Amino acid sequence: MDTNRAQELLEAQRAEVVGTLESMGKENADDRDAEAQSVEDAGDIEDRSQPLEQEDEDAAITDQLNDRLEGIDRALQRIKDGTYGLSVKSGKPIPDERLEADPAAELTIEEARAAERR
Repeated sequence: MDTNRAQELLEAQRAEVVGTLESMGKENADDRDAEAQSVEDAGDIEDRSQPLEQEDEDAAITDQLNDRLEGIDRALQRIKDGTYGLSVKSGKPIPDERLEADPAAELTIEEARAAERR
C-alpha cells in the first residue's frame, strides 16, 4: 500500500478514535453529575449496580479505544521509519488487502491467526 494513502487512512482513524474518547469522557462526566443529582433528589440510596456495570463497560471500551490509538500511532511511526507494510514479527510484507482493511495491521494474516490460537 502506498504510504501516503496509509497515512491518510491512519490519520482519519486516529481522529475518529480521539473524538470518540473525548465524547465518552464528556458523557461519563455528565452521567456522574446526573447520578449524583438523582441520589440527592431521591434522598435515599438507589440501586448502584446499574451505574457500576455501565462504568465497567465504559472502561472496557475506553481500554479498547486506547489500544487502537496506540496501534495507529505505532503504524504512523513505522511509516516515518520506513518499515510500514512489513510484519513487526517476521519482517515479511503484509498484503495490501490486509492493510486496506486495517492500515494499522502489524502482522501477516498467518501470524495474527497463530497469535490468536495462543
